[in-house]
Amino acid sequence: MLIYRILLAKYGEKLIGSRYAARWNSDDIEVIYNASSRSLACLEIVVHRDQEGLNKLFNVLTIDCPDKLKIEIINLNDLPPNWADYSNIHITQQIGDSWIKENQSAILQVPSAIINEEVNYLLNPNHPDFKHIKLIKTQPFTFDGRIKE
Repeated sequence: MLIYRILLAKYGEKLIGSRYAARWNSDDIEVIYNASSRSLACLEIVVHRDQEGLNKLFNVLTIDCPDKLKIEIINLNDLPPNWADYSNIHITQQIGDSWIKENQSAILQVPSAIINEEVNYLLNPNHPDFKHIKLIKTQPFTFDGRIKE
């Protein structure tokens, strides 16, 4: 399975996650966020940046996750109705933090908060299977200038 990650070019040469809190993790919990397609990865960046922020240098990473690896799945119907509201971020952070701490898989599939019917993939860099996940391509990525004009 191929997954995609878009990030600032200065960070875009290897698979590392920040330890900053985000939708599926609390501070000091390292998770690597990825999307099921380049277009979803693009949207995930666009919702968090203004036009000026989109003019920076970005890379898109293509990542190979071998099919033999276990994937834990959080389905949309496993979550409360308003799970994507920022006021409920503690719910998803608790799920992600538990997944990291239990260390049962290197991959967690979660619904996208932007397009619920699409999915993102979280990677656990501390799981033994993480060594099988490979960054296979890094390319410059430019956001279309019409976005957020």
